[in-house]
Amino acid sequence: MAFPHQRPQDLAERVARRRLARGESPSDTWRRESFTLPRAEARTKAREWFDRFPKAAYSTEIEFWRELEDGRIEFTMRRLPTAD
Repeated sequence: MAFPHQRPQDLAERVARRRLARGESPSDTWRRESFTLPRAEARTKAREWFDRFPKAAYSTEIEFWRELEDGRIEFTMRRLPTAD
């Protein structure tokens, strides 16, 4: 079945409604967040993610990171619940 002239947001909203109807919360899916923090705060934030979403239950990783000219760290954290 094709859905002509629909935007990607329409698809995302439809999928979100289906997940809610099945009783899944938005936190049951993958999540990605980006941060730009001083080095010490970046380490603390990454550690918070690894502590809150341990590898045993989630696929948590630092997807990308780089050091900016001013010494701050820009990084993206990603997590996905495991299928266990």
